[in-house]
Amino acid sequence: MTAEKRRGRRVEWVAGSAVALALLFAGVATVASARGDADGADRAAAAPHTPAVDSADAGFARDMAVHHQQAVEMSFIVRDRTKDEEVRRLAYDIANTQANQRGMLLGWLDLWELPKTAGEPMDWMAAGHEGHSMKGMDGMEGMGTGYRAHDGSLMPGMATRTELDRLRTASGRAAEIRYLRLMTEHHKGGIDMARGCARLCTVKAEKRLAGGMVEAQQSELDEMARLLAARGSAPRS
Repeated sequence: MTAEKRRGRRVEWVAGSAVALALLFAGVATVASARGDADGADRAAAAPHTPAVDSADAGFARDMAVHHQQAVEMSFIVRDRTKDEEVRRLAYDIANTQANQRGMLLGWLDLWELPKTAGEPMDWMAAGHEGHSMKGMDGMEGMGTGYRAHDGSLMPGMATRTELDRLRTASGRAAEIRYLRLMTEHHKGGIDMARGCARLCTVKAEKRLAGGMVEAQQSELDEMARLLAARGSAPRS
């Protein structure tokens, strides 16, 4: 290896280390802001900012963790049902991203010392929650207690047990289309939930995460529409 190449690799390693450290510090700051921790006398003042068990912050964390878990499950299923590199790469990205976000959401619940299950799914988005109304909010009306859980689908966009079983038995192109259609609906439901948190949640770090979910999942919706079109299909109406 030439000296020039060795210097280049050292620069890449240092740059990579710097990025890793930046992400580490950002993660520490995110957790601290989510918990509302402070040192000494400030700790008592920060306590009232810890979300209540029935708050939008806690409800979103609980529900989106469940919602994300199914996306991870579906992505692992299709990984084993197709050899198509584009679909497998998309599934990997979704599984990796949503597993990490799920860890953050559950971590916040631990930091807030709140249960990971409480009440009914989507109650935090019900009309009039904490003085807010869903009327006039894009994609919000009809959410909350208006959604009826059925066949394992606990929240808007979630696949049913029957649909998951069909995905498990499909293969190749059929599995790809089923996955892309199910994940399209899953993302649409997740985007509505994230928009709800962006409006109703009070923890800044969580609101930022919700906003990031909307942007990332909308981009993936566009990609899934392209992949479906390439297979002579389209999202379910």
